[in-house]
Amino acid sequence: MDRTDPACENGRDWVHDAVAKVEADANRSADTHLLVVPLPGEWGIDLYLKDESTHPTGSLKHRLARSLFLYALCNGWVREGRPVVEASSGSTAVSEAYFARMLGLPFVAVMPASTSREKIALIEFYGGGCHLVADPTQVVAESRRLAARTGGHFMDQFTYAAQATDWRGNNNIAESIYGQLARERHPVPSWIVVGAGTGGTSATIGRYVRYRRLRTRLCVVDPENSAFFDGWVNQDPDRTTTHGSRIEGIGRPRVEPSFLPDIVDRMMRVPDAASVAAIRILAERTGRRAGGSTGTNLWGTLRIVSEMRAAGIGGSVVSLLCDGGERYMNTYYDDGWLATQGIDIAPYEQALRDFFVTGMLA
Repeated sequence: MDRTDPACENGRDWVHDAVAKVEADANRSADTHLLVVPLPGEWGIDLYLKDESTHPTGSLKHRLARSLFLYALCNGWVREGRPVVEASSGSTAVSEAYFARMLGLPFVAVMPASTSREKIALIEFYGGGCHLVADPTQVVAESRRLAARTGGHFMDQFTYAAQATDWRGNNNIAESIYGQLARERHPVPSWIVVGAGTGGTSATIGRYVRYRRLRTRLCVVDPENSAFFDGWVNQDPDRTTTHGSRIEGIGRPRVEPSFLPDIVDRMMRVPDAASVAAIRILAERTGRRAGGSTGTNLWGTLRIVSEMRAAGIGGSVVSLLCDGGERYMNTYYDDGWLATQGIDIAPYEQALRDFFVTGMLA
C-alpha cells in the first residue's frame, strides 16, 4: 500500500515561504554590540556585556524564537493557519509573537499573572494574545492543554531550546562573542556568566567552548525561587520549587530539559535584591537600563571579577545584557513595587559602589 499525506503536500510551498521569511529576518539583523563596562585599568581585568536588547524584539530571546520557529517549521510541526502557543515569562513570547505575525499565524502566550504590563503590551502589539495563569508552575501544562484544544502547536521552549540552536557555530551567541573579542587584549575570556531560564543559552555556550577546545569556564547564575541551583548542587534533575521567580526571564520552578548540568563549571545563587541593585548601579554608571536578569548576571560577574582581583589574576569576563529596562519601569525601577515585594536593595547598592572602588565584593 502507498499513501501520501495531502496536508504535507499542500503545505510544502507555505513552509518554504515561511522558512525564507524567517531567514530573511536573520539576514536583515546586524549582530549585537559587546559593551565594555569600565573597570580601573590597574586591575588587569576587562568586563563585557553583550547587549542583546538591540535585537528587533528587544531581547536575547529573539535568537531563540527564530531558532524555535525554524526548528518547528522544518520538523513539520508549524503549519499554515494553525495557532502557535508558548509558555513564557514574557520576552520569548514577545519575540515569538513577532515571528508568528510575520508568518500570518495566530499566537497565544501562556504566562504567569505577575508578568510585567509592559511585556503584555508588547505581545499584544505584535498581534499575540495573552493567557495569564495564577500559578507559575502550571504554565507548561496549561500551554499543552490550550494547544490541544485549539489544534495548534505548543512551541515548548523549555524542551527544545538546547536542540533548536546549532551550538557548533552558524552565528550563535557564543561564536559571536568570541569573534567580537578577537582583537581585545584577552580574546579568550576566563569566564562567561549567564542565567538559566530554558537552559538553552548556557547549553549553547558550554557546548561551543568544548567544541572549540577553549579554556573559558561557564558560570550559571540563578535567582531566588528557582530549581536550577539546587538541582545542580544535588545532581537532582527532578528538583522543583513551589514559587515562581521574581526575576523575569530566568529562574524556573523545575529543572528544565534544555538545562545541561554537566557542562556548567560553577553555579551561583543570587538574591533578588542583589539583582535589582545591580541594574540600578548599571544605569547609574553607564546610563543603560536593563531588566532583572541582567542584574543577576552582573552580580555574579562582579563577584568573579572580585575573586580574580583578590587572586591577582588578569583576564576578561563576559556576560549578557538580556533586555532593556523600559519593560520593567513598573517593577524593578519602582520603589513602591519593591516595598510590596519586601525587597531591600540598599545594602547591595552600597556593596556595589564599594566594589568599584576596592574591587572586592563578598
